[in-house]
Amino acid sequence: MTAQHTVPTTEVLEALRARLDAIDFDLLDVLRRRIGVCVEIAEHKRAHDVPMMQPHRIGVVQRRAAAYGAEHGIDLDFLRGLYDLVIAETCRVEDEVIGALS
Repeated sequence: MTAQHTVPTTEVLEALRARLDAIDFDLLDVLRRRIGVCVEIAEHKRAHDVPMMQPHRIGVVQRRAAAYGAEHGIDLDFLRGLYDLVIAETCRVEDEVIGALS
């Protein structure tokens, strides 16, 4: 292949980075939507006197993430840490919403 038929490395990297940026935006949007649903859950819990903490539900979410990771070759420790952060944030939001509605 001659040089005139190849795409310069910087253009390839920029195209790949643009794809990555789009995926990052999608990821952030999904997290925003997830937190929005958690706000709805918190409002429902408050209205029906349901305790904020639901340990069995956390286990369900973590097991589902672990199964997904195993199926798709994603490191389980990474997913565990990621979901620990996601769950901690959603619990914080639920606490805030439930407290604000009191």
